[in-house]
Parts: sequence; structure tokens; C-alpha cells
Amino acid sequence: MGERYEVRLAGLGGQGLILAGIIFAEAAGIHDGHYVTQTQSYGAAARGGFSRSDIVISDEEIHYPKATHLDLLLAMSQSAYEENIKDLKPGGTLLVDSTYVDSELKRDVISIPFSKIARDKFGRENVANIIALGAITQIFPQVSSKSMEKAALNRVPKAYIDLNKNAFEEGVKVGKKALAERKEGIKGKKNIE
Repeated sequence: MGERYEVRLAGLGGQGLILAGIIFAEAAGIHDGHYVTQTQSYGAAARGGFSRSDIVISDEEIHYPKATHLDLLLAMSQSAYEENIKDLKPGGTLLVDSTYVDSELKRDVISIPFSKIARDKFGRENVANIIALGAITQIFPQVSSKSMEKAALNRVPKAYIDLNKNAFEEGVKVGKKALAERKEGIKGKKNIE
């Protein structure tokens, strides 16, 4: 059996997580050449209800498309964190939008204020999903940054390519910083023990 990786992007309707999941799957499948499935679910309310996108990546055929033992969980809201954390496997990566998710979580977490960055740097919160995808490429190496950016820019309206390119690059930057801080924190913990 080849390696199988399961990812969930979860939050609220209107945060662009279905689109982000499609971009993620296209990057991993079309551009990086893996087998991929992408499923999605969302609440009855178009905005404000739950929304999630699951991506399964493998180097072999995928016979079960559901994500149940997550290697990566992106939680863009507190309710998404609370509802989905049970599916994150031990040693899996938890990435949260600290704009909306309590930073005092009782587990190892990478906190990045994606929505705040989107508002402060770009004047619009609707690029938080693209910033998150950029960060994910630094934290979760199973999908390349080049492929994710290409897939993202192929999916956004032409009038917004520059905005999304800049948002993606900002995500890469904050993802690198968060990963470096996490590694430094882990080294520090080892030194203390």
C-alpha cells in the first residue's frame, strides 16, 4: 500500500473552503500527479452554516474516498475545530485561523490569523482561504507550492489574479514563519527535558 494522506478544510459557509478543497485536489492530482479524491459538505445556509472539504491523496488508487483519520485539519472557525478535531489522528497537524479559533487549545497547534491578515493586508476577508492554501504548502509538503499556486490562479476570476497571487504569496510567507517557530518550539522543549 502506498502512503495515503487525508486532509480536511473546515469552517463556515462563505469562507471559500469548498473552492479551496477543489484547488487543493487539482494541485495534488493534476499538477503533482497523485491519485486524489475531493468530497464536500455544507449546511443549508449558504453563509454562516458549516462547510467542509475533504481531500484524500495517494500514490496508488483510492478505494475509499472519505477522510476519517486526518493528517491535516484546517479549522477556520471555532465550531469547525470542535466538530472535526476528533477525526485528527495522533501526530496529525492542526492548523487554525486564530482570528476565530481559540488559541488556548489543549493540543499542539499551528495558529495563523488568516482572516485578520486578509482584512489587514488585502482589505477583504474572502482571500483568507487562498492565504491558508499558501501556508499549507509550507506545513504539509505532500502538495507543492508551485502546483497549489497554479491551481489557485487557474480557478479565480481573471480580474482577481493579482490579488490572489499576492494572498497566496503572503500565505507562503506566514506558513514558513509558523513552521520555523514550531520547529524552534520543539527544539526548545527537547532542551528543557
